[in-house]
Amino acid sequence: MAKQDYYEVLNVDRSASATDIKSAYRKAALKYHPDRNPGNTEAEEKFKIASEAYEVLSDDKKRQIYDRFGHQGLSGQGYSGPRDTSDIFSHFGSIFEDFFGFSGGSSRTRARRGADLRYDLHLDFKEAVFGTEKEIEFDREVQCDACEGSGAKPGSTPVTCHTCDGTGQVRRNQGFFTVAVTCPTCHGEGTIIKDPCLKCKGTGRSFERKKISVKVPAGVDSGLKLRVSHEGEGGSNGGPAGDLYVVLHVKESEEYYRDGVDVVYRQPITFVQAALGGKVKVPTLDGEETVTIPAGSQFGHRITIPGAGVPHIRGVGRGDFFVQLDIQVPKKLSKEQRELLEKFADISNEDVAKGNQGFFQRIFE
Repeated sequence: MAKQDYYEVLNVDRSASATDIKSAYRKAALKYHPDRNPGNTEAEEKFKIASEAYEVLSDDKKRQIYDRFGHQGLSGQGYSGPRDTSDIFSHFGSIFEDFFGFSGGSSRTRARRGADLRYDLHLDFKEAVFGTEKEIEFDREVQCDACEGSGAKPGSTPVTCHTCDGTGQVRRNQGFFTVAVTCPTCHGEGTIIKDPCLKCKGTGRSFERKKISVKVPAGVDSGLKLRVSHEGEGGSNGGPAGDLYVVLHVKESEEYYRDGVDVVYRQPITFVQAALGGKVKVPTLDGEETVTIPAGSQFGHRITIPGAGVPHIRGVGRGDFFVQLDIQVPKKLSKEQRELLEKFADISNEDVAKGNQGFFQRIFE
């Protein structure tokens, strides 16, 4: 019986990447694994064929030979697939560990990196603009200092697990497969604690309150993450600590609107100032500054103060500061103000009748 094409076995294109092939094999392995199909000889055979296909297509040299000459080319190179089904596990031990949690040795001797932690830090608008330094406190899990992470009461030591003889694994037969699984007695540790540490209750871990200072660079914005190396949870068996990720949340300003590295400030002015021009004092990020309003300014006109915005977080210099004019029309007028405006309106209408633009028309167009 002719062998099925390896690409068809894994249901991938011939141009599939190594990642695609691994993903396809994972699906097939999970579907046909003997543990999920006890007593199903057809599933066992499909599992064997998928494993054989993966062994070839995941190896660049074997794949090149297979692509050029097919199954016959592999036979010519002295390869005809795993000699027996028990070889499959020796060939694919690492991928089974990824997929099913199988391990090649006792976990009690393997160094483990600590977990990463997250801290949400809230900042005022100007703290984000100019940068700041904040002291934060958080709880983290570390190796118990009383038992030095062993879990055993000081003066005593863990004993070797009698079920797995200290390997952290036991082997079970599944038909003609032998599968290594985590020891149910010691849960993969390889040892049993008979006299547990009073502080950590035998876990080898304890919590501590940590206080550190975090430097926030100028120009940050909401959503940015700052990584503080080795300030996460402590590792075990000599493994390094995880990292702490500080997630920033910037409070919106009631005065300013931020647009990237630029800042917009809305400056209220009267329609007389808009018409005649003038000077106003503006509260910029760096302090009060006087700006000139051009005569005939329109609503929404922006006056630019270069380099007075937010610092570039990954570069030099700063954005711009924009003074956006917000022309205010009075809701109430005194008798004298009304008379003057009505007289102005009459003059403007006379100019229109004569074919001349009115004063307000000229400045607001």
